[in-house]
Amino acid sequence: MSLPFDGAISEFFHKAAPDAVRDAITNGSKKDILSESYPYEKPIDKKVYEAELEALQLELVKLQADVKATGKRVVVVFEGRDAAGKGGTIKRFRENLNPRVARVVALSKPSDREAGEWYFQRYVKHLPTEGEIVLFDRSWYNRGVVEKVFDFCEAPQREAFFRQLPDFEEMLVDEGIHFVKIWLNVGRAEQLRRFLSREKDPLKQWKLSWIDVEGLNRWDAYSDAIKETLDRSHRNVAPWTVIRSDDKKRARLSALKAVLQGIEYASKDNNIACAPDDQICGGPELWNNNA
Repeated sequence: MSLPFDGAISEFFHKAAPDAVRDAITNGSKKDILSESYPYEKPIDKKVYEAELEALQLELVKLQADVKATGKRVVVVFEGRDAAGKGGTIKRFRENLNPRVARVVALSKPSDREAGEWYFQRYVKHLPTEGEIVLFDRSWYNRGVVEKVFDFCEAPQREAFFRQLPDFEEMLVDEGIHFVKIWLNVGRAEQLRRFLSREKDPLKQWKLSWIDVEGLNRWDAYSDAIKETLDRSHRNVAPWTVIRSDDKKRARLSALKAVLQGIEYASKDNNIACAPDDQICGGPELWNNNA
């Protein structure tokens, strides 16, 4: 079986990965948490996870009904390192919801026309109307991180982004949109392990891109861009919720709780829609301590 990008991920693992990363993957079992700083040694028990997930998804259905009935508008931005679990988390948000109420926005590379527009313009087009939930699978924060790391934008463009960003997000909140920003972070060894798994799985190879492959060599550049972006865009009116996703199932539960706990809706069960696990979920200080 041919491997995508001529097996570049496997080649990175064997020839270029830091020794500590390679050793963690080689010596770790499938159920081991590879990051030594992660607060749990093993993934969450499957039965515990499934029970919590079902209860939280029922709360999401309640939220959906309330959003539709009251005309609320909800925006959740999902950002994070490659292979941090954004897609899987979004899937658990949406799998029991009506796509006419809850929709995902995952924009590709801007067209020539879009590239000539105001940077935020193409995202504004996808904001919710009354009675809608919009989940952004990556967002305007591409300019803060990916475009910086790969030189897809000029320094003045990026500075303009950070200069305009506070007003843009404050306008969303002032307009009455319930706005949540989630950053999923994964350790370097776990990220590479997930890439290796995708490389070998014909059903998941489509998830890999040139950006993923080249990004393996730019871990430190990503780290610098992420830290700067979180530091410059975490404000009281639009704070970041950072979730460590070395255990994807725990991360999904925390993401669901992070959204549900912060919004009121009819028949809300506060014992279920409660605060997420503070050992893996917090603000940018959590990322800074465990990057």
